[in-house]
Amino acid sequence: MTSTSIYELFGGAITVQLPAGLTDACDIRQVPDTQEVFLGTDSDVSIVFEILERVAPEDSIEVAKFHFDSLAHDNDAVSSTVEIVNAPAQQPLSASPIKLSVLQGTQLIPKFNRTHPDTVKILLAVYRVVDKDIDLVLTFNVPVQAEKEGSAVDAEGVKRWTDAYEAAVSSLKIVNFGLFV
Repeated sequence: MTSTSIYELFGGAITVQLPAGLTDACDIRQVPDTQEVFLGTDSDVSIVFEILERVAPEDSIEVAKFHFDSLAHDNDAVSSTVEIVNAPAQQPLSASPIKLSVLQGTQLIPKFNRTHPDTVKILLAVYRVVDKDIDLVLTFNVPVQAEKEGSAVDAEGVKRWTDAYEAAVSSLKIVNFGLFV
């Protein structure tokens, strides 16, 4: 098992368990205040936490699909497929109501003038903070096929990152709801 650490996001307002040793993207490039971005050290895997205004769908399944489709649009994906989507029976315990929905899918994403698009497994979770009209979106972007050598992960790597995603989804805690003012 990969070693993990508890990461404090948005100044400690949110905590989550992630693989140890990730690179904080803000050390490399500018990251918007509404995002926390981490990068894998041995591939082009990225983990993004983003605070967004609540979107129109009320149904948890449709909320996850909306954010997946929005991501596909932002990525200029040439195709996208939802493989699994659900609202887990075990919802987060919280001081403020939260509705969790999770989705796994695949997007074909063109990258940097490469001939062929990368195949990227998208592992997405939406935490709808009901009282604050916020959707907190967690996305693991896991390249499974890429033209650039060393960018993609193998089947074992996909399993490792999927396990890390599941640990993150179940461990994420909003400690300070004042973050969503």
